[in-house]
Amino acid sequence: MNPMDDARLIDIADRYGTTTYVFDADEVQKRAVRIREIMNEGFHDSPIKLCYSIKANPFLIPALMSYVNFFEVCSPGELQICKRYEVPGSMIIYSGVYKDSEDIEDAINYGAAVLTAESLRHYELICDVSKRLGKRVSVLPRLTAGSQFGMSEDDLGTVLSSKNDLVDIIGMHYFTGTQREKLKHQIKELEDLKDVFVRMREASDLPLQRLEYGPGLPFPYFESDDLSDTLRPVKELAASLREAASWCDLTVEMGRFLASSCGYYLTRVVDIKQSAGRNWCIMDGGINHINYLGSMMGMKIPVIKHFRSNGEAASPHNTVSDKSDKGSKNPGWALCGSLCTTNDVVVRDYTKCEPAIGDLLVFCNIGAYAVTEAMGLFLSRDLPKVVICEGDADYLARDTVPSFDINSADPLRS
Repeated sequence: MNPMDDARLIDIADRYGTTTYVFDADEVQKRAVRIREIMNEGFHDSPIKLCYSIKANPFLIPALMSYVNFFEVCSPGELQICKRYEVPGSMIIYSGVYKDSEDIEDAINYGAAVLTAESLRHYELICDVSKRLGKRVSVLPRLTAGSQFGMSEDDLGTVLSSKNDLVDIIGMHYFTGTQREKLKHQIKELEDLKDVFVRMREASDLPLQRLEYGPGLPFPYFESDDLSDTLRPVKELAASLREAASWCDLTVEMGRFLASSCGYYLTRVVDIKQSAGRNWCIMDGGINHINYLGSMMGMKIPVIKHFRSNGEAASPHNTVSDKSDKGSKNPGWALCGSLCTTNDVVVRDYTKCEPAIGDLLVFCNIGAYAVTEAMGLFLSRDLPKVVICEGDADYLARDTVPSFDINSADPLRS
């Protein structure tokens, strides 16, 4: 049985209720395997490593433990998550723009394989903590791509010319952004990074073997996108990645591109109405749980599975009634969440079929960021359940979390 066929999604909604995230461990594992195969095609020893950025979805860490080489950890809280899952320190790349001495000490003591340095001050903190602990640490200075992240090439040169007996500068970290559709930019920046490596090796007399590279490959979320092959971007970039692996020890960092396809969000229709010449559908979930990059104000339509309350797949031919406003300029339905804000419109013009109270809507390709980046605390609505599917089994990884407790003080302490 296909682990995430329609019948299984309906069954999970019936057993666990809504709102619920469903993450398919088998899917993300298969995708990790294929990405590594594509990048390393023609190599016998798979020299190009894969790093998963856990900020995309920390719930996938256990599923990916044996399928990626490293986990990128960008905050003290994420490091605590890795400790909870017993991620080996040798798999951790500890990154992020702000880490104080206590955070750095925690990562070093846990045995983090590599720490990135975002600035001269950040590098000096790493050196100070390493010296105080008497522990050797490997560091990747991050080269800026023009944002607040990383350091200038001049500062990078300063770091490389410094001397510290316990800090090993092993290469560079470079990441520019996400959903970058024009792959000519990634191809060009890999060529430019090669030139930077050559200059820095000559200036510092250091081998600088490792490049931690985030290409920011795009994932197609919306019905208007080309959904025929979601692995196409890595296939098109693979030749350039393999060429880069000839002059450095390459690790490719991914979050959204790796995790998106494994996720589903289950929500039910709780109300429908017509007003102001519009058709409105209210769901028990909304923008506090659903987050697709590029879907601002619901102008794009993500891939949605629509089922009636009896489990039957909804279609234009089995609408429950004809309530749409025939005179309206917009005959479609606005899919809205349960928040008291006019911004809570997930889709502005849904025309697949007419919604009915009790219908199940399954938002697909939501394995990355929605669980961590959506505005979950707004209006103190509950955080959704998280269900993990593995093979034919599933389990509740996180129950519903009432957020009102986070958004209020304990009166006994007042």
